[in-house]
Amino acid sequence: MLAVAVFAELCGPFIAKTMIDTHILGIEKPWYEITAPTGVGDAGNTIDPDDIVGYRDKQYVRSDKLPKGAEAGREVRVIQTGKHFVFVNEPLRFDGERSLTDGSLVVRKDGKVASYAVQTLSPGELFAFYKPEVRGLIELAGLYLLLLAVASAFHYGQKYFLQTAANRIVQKLRLDLYKQIQRLPINYFDNMPAGKVVSRVTNDTEAVKDLFVSVLTQFFSGAINMIGIYAALFLLSPRLAAICLVIIPLLVAWIWLYRKYAGRYNQIIRARISDLNGIINESIQGMTVIRAFRRQKQTMDEFEALNTEYFVYQNKMQHLNALTSFNLVNVLKNFAFAGVVWYFGGGSFTFGGAITFGVLYAFIDYLGRLFQPLNGMVNQLGMLEQARIAAQRVFELIDEQGTDVAQGQLPRYQGNVRFDNVWFAYKDDYVLRGISFEAKQGQTVALVGHTGSGKSSIMNLLFRFYDPQRGTITIDGQDTSAIPKQPLREHMGIVLQDPYLFTGTVASNVSLNDPAISRAQVAQALNDVGGAQILAGLPKGYDEPVLEKGATLSAGQRQLISFARALAFNPAILILDEATSSIDTETEAVIQNALEVLKKGRTTFIIAHRLSTIRSADLILVLHRGEIVERGTHESLLGLQGRYAQMYRLQQGAS
Repeated sequence: MLAVAVFAELCGPFIAKTMIDTHILGIEKPWYEITAPTGVGDAGNTIDPDDIVGYRDKQYVRSDKLPKGAEAGREVRVIQTGKHFVFVNEPLRFDGERSLTDGSLVVRKDGKVASYAVQTLSPGELFAFYKPEVRGLIELAGLYLLLLAVASAFHYGQKYFLQTAANRIVQKLRLDLYKQIQRLPINYFDNMPAGKVVSRVTNDTEAVKDLFVSVLTQFFSGAINMIGIYAALFLLSPRLAAICLVIIPLLVAWIWLYRKYAGRYNQIIRARISDLNGIINESIQGMTVIRAFRRQKQTMDEFEALNTEYFVYQNKMQHLNALTSFNLVNVLKNFAFAGVVWYFGGGSFTFGGAITFGVLYAFIDYLGRLFQPLNGMVNQLGMLEQARIAAQRVFELIDEQGTDVAQGQLPRYQGNVRFDNVWFAYKDDYVLRGISFEAKQGQTVALVGHTGSGKSSIMNLLFRFYDPQRGTITIDGQDTSAIPKQPLREHMGIVLQDPYLFTGTVASNVSLNDPAISRAQVAQALNDVGGAQILAGLPKGYDEPVLEKGATLSAGQRQLISFARALAFNPAILILDEATSSIDTETEAVIQNALEVLKKGRTTFIIAHRLSTIRSADLILVLHRGEIVERGTHESLLGLQGRYAQMYRLQQGAS
């Protein structure tokens, strides 16, 4: 569509050339007197009556309208000199510089002088000689308007379909990015702030969209326009067109120089946008802490420092764009027009020479058109660099090593878990050292220890958020490293210390919109964990709207919803990660009763700081610096009078 539109537009100057040379300046071609208006040529063609001009009782036909072989009388000429047109009743011996003196036409060329007796034409007489050309001019004007309509229609189609394609590309790109986020290992998000990831999915992909919608459109249309224009220029004047080719290496050199600096600036600009998104996201999530500790000014100062740096480099880009866009095109344009003036002013153009007024008009028109795509391409250099840097950041995320989301399913396993000499380190130092234990189906295993002792790391390995460096972890005798991560987690449930709720309703947060979990199962799960009583105060019950992270609900309500979620998915293995640490005493009593329901038929792991909540555990593992230092039941560990007994006495004393 773009090629057709450009072709239709580029036909305009050629039509104008024909109108000038053939229909407007063609009046100066030789005219022949005819005696028989219906004179017949060699091929039997007759003279069109509309092409016959009457002047002073005689009839004339222009040489290009006279059929070949038709009888014709003497040659006459209609010549323009200054503002006047004159009738010369004889042929010109040569053409050159013309002047009108005392009713005589004087022509001078290379020292030769010729004088002719002439009659000055009145406007009516002049129009009579132009009248045969009116029809041709109207037809060409109609053709020109038709081509403009075709060009407009195809330009519309080209922009519409290209923008549609660009939107689809960005839609697919964002979907691929979001899928990639699901594939990335958990440790990727440990080192990448959420705001920076969001910036890549939103801001950077939008910049890539601009690449298709604006940049590629301009560069492709510019390239096609330039190819077409240069082809037309070579048809008009090969010599001058060859001179104009010097524009291309100048443009390439300028683009290379621009990219050298723009790439550096845009790297910093895109990074600062990510940093700004990161600090905004962090500030919103931590607004309570910021205000409680009166950190508004310090937070503003941090934001302002990033914002100022972003502003500085945006200004540098503006200076660079201002220097390279308008100035470059105007410099090249001025040189090109100076070349045209020099070429035609040096004597190449004469009334009887090889270069006609039509060629001059068409050449200047095409030359002016040549700088329109040049200007557009140069003005898009800034956006091109932004899109290139943004695309680089997007594909860096896509190229991160991830694990494909497995679609298979596993039959519900029994829940026999075994750790055998497991060693694990997040970076260099081991946080788990030689961990070995076994949890049988239906047992409750509690993990206790000080912060950093490795309790949560054990659960991270069980879920395969990470894999151990040494040792094996098995479920029902099968090595977890050989099981795809998604099917492995299908029969696991987890309740976190700070439960995460999604925007939606209470019911949707229990079922997570899984079609396999019915409304009745949601209600049953909430009832089983004791949520019906505590959630009864909500105006809309299970359909109560939930904002991001459950901000409008109490800690106890959020935790109960999280418990019901775990129960609704009916896991074979249940992990409670300090699930009761932030709950009031009344709610804890409700949850303690719910735990008995949750634990039936399931292998349950409890990470707890409140040792009173794990008295009934079948096995308690006491961790210290990544090692299991004590194991047993509540009573047996108290009897050891070791680390567990000390922690228990401290908590009892504190209570």
